[in-house]
Amino acid sequence: MRSWHVDRPGPVDGGGDGVGPLVARDVPVPEPGPGELLLRVLACGVCRTDLHVAEGDLPVHRPGVTPGHEVVGEVVAAGPGDMAGFAIGDRAGAAWLRSTDGTCRYCLRCAENLCPSSVYTGWDADGGYAEYLTVPAAYAHPLPPGYSDVELAPLLCAGIIGYRALKRAALAPGGRLGLYGFGGSAHLAAQVALAQGATVSVMTRGEQARELARSLGAAFVGGPADMPPEPLDAAIMFAPVGDLVPPALAALDRGGTLAIAGIYLTDIPPLDYHRYLFQERQLRSVTSNTRQDAREFLAFAAAHKLAVTTHRYPLDAADRALADLKAGRFDGAAVLVP
Repeated sequence: MRSWHVDRPGPVDGGGDGVGPLVARDVPVPEPGPGELLLRVLACGVCRTDLHVAEGDLPVHRPGVTPGHEVVGEVVAAGPGDMAGFAIGDRAGAAWLRSTDGTCRYCLRCAENLCPSSVYTGWDADGGYAEYLTVPAAYAHPLPPGYSDVELAPLLCAGIIGYRALKRAALAPGGRLGLYGFGGSAHLAAQVALAQGATVSVMTRGEQARELARSLGAAFVGGPADMPPEPLDAAIMFAPVGDLVPPALAALDRGGTLAIAGIYLTDIPPLDYHRYLFQERQLRSVTSNTRQDAREFLAFAAAHKLAVTTHRYPLDAADRALADLKAGRFDGAAVLVP
């Protein structure tokens, strides 16, 4: 099968020597182990976390790993053991969280996203920038009807993480939400918030992203560090830019919460306590997701048809898709199609 591998983490544009981190090769189709499904990849979303893995912002967990963790696939085989309700021929999703130990104090208190033994698709194990991959059946996701394979792919990380970030932001019903950055995850989180009655302000770069925000119903759209027209009850930072944390905190009303959705963030400048954090403003991180988050979000997607903005790339153009993501050349989400 054809697959991409992160051979030498570094700039996706090749940096000084022009050689990028991704290399395509032909490798054997993986064999599913006990309790695993073998998926034929139908579509795989291109996530900013893939960019961080490729460029080395995240430490190497598995040399030569195949990125990709927004995978829509067809179950074509299974290893021995429980298939968790899936059957050959079913459509299934593989997401970022690949497995946990299930026995630690975090797993036992329904916080499996904090499990110290957690394993991740496209970082610890080969992901979906390939024609096939394996996934533990207990961590695969049934997918909602009414969406194409390409539309479903971004739901499996961008959608789920945006949903968890919205929960972490503790937005009250009908509240005022600010979104910093407006890519694959933010444009889905915005639709969830709007469906729940929120007023949404979007601060982002790029006219394409701003137009998408307006079309989805944002009440205010401005530049990355612009102040919204009214104080925010909650905000989510999707852009991995630490310099934006102070203006996002400054935009919060008393008691407001800023949730940082990404796995990676550049350094945050020093914060003036009285200006940015006093009056019970909160700064929260978001770490992965639980399977319960995924079930809740995918159920929401089944009940509310989300407008998923996608841009198709052939599998052979995975390196170009990552470069375009880094450069902000598209709105919404890129999706690889073998």
